[in-house]
Amino acid sequence: MTSSAYTQVLYAACGVLVLAGIGVVWRRELSALLRLLALQGAALALIAAVQAAHGRSVELAVVAIVVAVVKAVVLPRVLRRVLARDDQPREATPLVNVAASLLAAGMFTLAAYAAARPLVDLNPTPAGRAAPAALAVVLIAFFTLVTRRRALSQIVAVLMIDNGIAALAFLIAAGVPLIVDLGVTADVLLAVLVLQVLTARMHTHLGGTDLDDLRELRD
Repeated sequence: MTSSAYTQVLYAACGVLVLAGIGVVWRRELSALLRLLALQGAALALIAAVQAAHGRSVELAVVAIVVAVVKAVVLPRVLRRVLARDDQPREATPLVNVAASLLAAGMFTLAAYAAARPLVDLNPTPAGRAAPAALAVVLIAFFTLVTRRRALSQIVAVLMIDNGIAALAFLIAAGVPLIVDLGVTADVLLAVLVLQVLTARMHTHLGGTDLDDLRELRD
């Protein structure tokens, strides 16, 4: 892969990573959130694959394949099973409306690029210059986590945080050791399976997955 092609593909993948995060803030349909999560997982796998091709790393190529399978296919499919049991397919009343959420996402993106400037100066490579995109995804995901009320929306936000951290590792450190990445991926998959069980129990006992119902029970 030529240096020009490497840079263009890497920046395109990082752009998709951020746009998918902004799309999660924008859309309320839970099925759309799962499609955007799968798209973000594919973009993350592409980042790892491009870094593997550029650095000629077989280990990172294996990680890219694992990320593509788990984050772009397995996790969204597991969450679709959760959604299939839910009779409320939309995030009806988020704590922040769509317009304000999009404005906040833009501000978080700008803040990420401003905060990561010293890091970019230390590592002025194409990967280093793309690192603020990964940080922006983490910030947007945290915002989504605290402003959405549905359990499935919050699961998506947690997975977005993991995607942003993984992208940052791929961009700054050219990945992590294979055994570490596989262990983290397995932990994330296990956590999602546990959350699937919990949301199923919520739906059975409460008739939905709105977390406000749990607050009412506490009160």
